[in-house]
Amino acid sequence: MTEPRDAVADLRRIAFLLERAHESTYRVRAFRGAAAVLRGRDPDELARLSASGELVRLKGVGEVTARCVAESVAGEEPVYLRRLEATVSSSAHVTPLDEAAAALRTALRGDCHSHTEASDGGSPLWEMAETARSLGHEYLVVTDHSPRLTVANGLSADRLRAQIEQVAELNEELGSGFRVLTGIEVDILDDGALDQDEDLLAQLDVVVASVHSKLRMPKAEMTERMLTAVANPHVDVLGHCTGRMVTGNRKRPESEFDADAVFAACAEYGVAVEINSRPERLDPPKRLLRLAVEAGCDFTIDTDAHAPGQLDWLGNGCDRAARCGVPADRVLNTLPADNLLARSR
Repeated sequence: MTEPRDAVADLRRIAFLLERAHESTYRVRAFRGAAAVLRGRDPDELARLSASGELVRLKGVGEVTARCVAESVAGEEPVYLRRLEATVSSSAHVTPLDEAAAALRTALRGDCHSHTEASDGGSPLWEMAETARSLGHEYLVVTDHSPRLTVANGLSADRLRAQIEQVAELNEELGSGFRVLTGIEVDILDDGALDQDEDLLAQLDVVVASVHSKLRMPKAEMTERMLTAVANPHVDVLGHCTGRMVTGNRKRPESEFDADAVFAACAEYGVAVEINSRPERLDPPKRLLRLAVEAGCDFTIDTDAHAPGQLDWLGNGCDRAARCGVPADRVLNTLPADNLLARSR
C-alpha cells in the first residue's frame, strides 16, 4: 500500500513556489490558509474527511486545496505541485526570470496575431508592417477577424481575398528582410466549425482559431467545440483559449473546458497554444500554461495587436512563458519565416 504524503507540507510547498513565481496573493493565501487549518491533523483523519466530502466544509479549505490533500493522502504527489515543480526543473540552469524572458524576447522573429483597420484594428496594413519591421521583426502575420464577428467588421471571403492581394503587393514594395504573412483569426463556431471558406483557409500562411461567442457555454459542449476546431487541418494556432478579460471595464471570467483534453489534442494535431500578450487577456492563465507545457504543446507568443504601439507587447508574453518554463524551442515564432511556413499545416 502506498504511504500517504505529508499533505500540509505539500500545501506549503505549493504556496512557496507560487510566491516565488509572483503569482497572485489570493492564490498563495488559499494554500497557506488550508495548510494552517489542517496542521496537526493525522493522515487517517485527513483521508476520512476527504473521502466523506467534509474537508471542503472546513473554513479555509476549497475545492482545489481539497483535491491536493486527497492526492497527498493517497500517496501521490498533487498534480498542482507536480506542475509547479516541473517549472522549477525546466529552469534549473537557473537563469533569472528577467534574463530568461529577455532571451526569449530576443529569440522571437515575428508576431503571429495582429489586426488592421480592415477589421477592428486602428491602422492600415502598411503601417502595422512598417512598425513591426522597425521593432526588429522579420515577419508579421496579419490575422483580421472572420465574417461572423460583425462587431469587429470581420472580413468576408471576398474582402479576405483582396487582403491577400494587398499583402503580396506590399511585400513587393518592402523588399527583402521583412515579410507580411497572410492569416486570419477565424471564429470557432458553436459546433466547432470554422467561420470561413475551407479553400480560402488553405491558401493562408497561418490560421489562428479563437472562440469569441457563447463563452459561458457548458464545459462539456465547449470542450467538444474546441476539440473539433483543433482537429481541423487548417488550424495552426489556438488563440486566447479561455477568453478571459482580467482588467478594465470588460472583465470576464474564463470559459470552462477540459484543458487536459484540449491541450492533448493540440499536441497530437500540431496546433500551437497561443500565449496572448494583451495586458487585459494574459491568456492562458499560468496554471493552464504550465499544463500545456506538460502536455507537450508548441506555442506562439503573440501581441494580438490592434494598433502599431501594441506590437511592442511581446515582452508580456515572454515574461509569462519564462515563469512557466516554456522552452524556447517550442515557441514557433522563434523560427524564421520559411521554417514557420514549413511547420504550419
